[in-house]
Amino acid sequence: MNINNAILHVFDFVSCVNVFAQVPMDLGNKAAKRYVASQAKRTLSNLDSKRGTFAENSLFAEELRSYFRGERDFVGLSQQIGEFVVGELSRMEKTPSTDLLVIDFEGDADQTVREMTDEEAEAAYKARGPRYFAIILLESRQAYMHEVGSNDFGDTATTIARHHAILPNPSQKVASFALISADDMAVWFVDKEREIAGEKRWIIPDGLLQCSMEASSREVLQAVTTVVEEVAEEFGANTAVALSRAKAYVAENAEESDEVDARELGREVFADQPRVAERFEAAVEKGALPERVVVEKAVAKRVTKSHKIRTDTGIELTFPAEYGENSDFIEFFSTPDGRIEIALKNIGAIENR
Repeated sequence: MNINNAILHVFDFVSCVNVFAQVPMDLGNKAAKRYVASQAKRTLSNLDSKRGTFAENSLFAEELRSYFRGERDFVGLSQQIGEFVVGELSRMEKTPSTDLLVIDFEGDADQTVREMTDEEAEAAYKARGPRYFAIILLESRQAYMHEVGSNDFGDTATTIARHHAILPNPSQKVASFALISADDMAVWFVDKEREIAGEKRWIIPDGLLQCSMEASSREVLQAVTTVVEEVAEEFGANTAVALSRAKAYVAENAEESDEVDARELGREVFADQPRVAERFEAAVEKGALPERVVVEKAVAKRVTKSHKIRTDTGIELTFPAEYGENSDFIEFFSTPDGRIEIALKNIGAIENR
């Protein structure tokens, strides 16, 4: 990951003091560098990111295109974003102090989120990739801290105070952010509905970006698995096998494309059960699923990696999704009394965990 620019604007609604930075952050500071890199990585790999498409008349899209062409300066654009955010949040009845972090960076969407060491944060700046523009709202939280001072007699005294401006840890999810690709102006965002001046509003997609709000890859996968499970149950098919096959298909498809053909998925999952496959296709035709759904590669790889089941006897089992259709490793049997038996095969060793 290469950070081209980063800036932090401070909006303290407790003390009613807003500070607009006039220069980018000094990323020679290791703590700042690590924090910025961590937040940038989280925007790239957040499973809950919704997709969006800029409206044709989006003023923000035009401003951002100008910036990517080198016609706008980074600090000025970030301040303009900050002014909008302050204007919206200040009209809330109870506004949490919120810092605005804006990052221009290049990175790889396949990276996973985890804590980075200082050495890893340093190395991250040397890797390049597609360019992105991130807008992150960092809501401050309250925390208790110690204070050291002295009493009226000059004796050393300690106490406990509450601090109102603690930023989220790098490992914590943030409630609102936007990520825009410089290549094709694709939009991803996470936001929450806020009550502003008595009205419910989404300030990032509706107010700032002026873009559509489409389902996240996680929501799409949840919809797919729900329909697969419902159709399988309707015909008495093994839902564990059906769901693991669906995950394996999505993961394999993601290597070639981020679009999944829902009809083809049904045919693959229920290849040995034509009637069930027909029922799944009918469900797609009725709108239970779009004919083509978008599941990004990075999300598909993480969410479909394994499949977990829990039996009514209290046994939990997690296995690689692709094993669901490989009888060399795991096999499901239906007994005459309607119960299910599971056979685990070719096990060389068992580790207690």
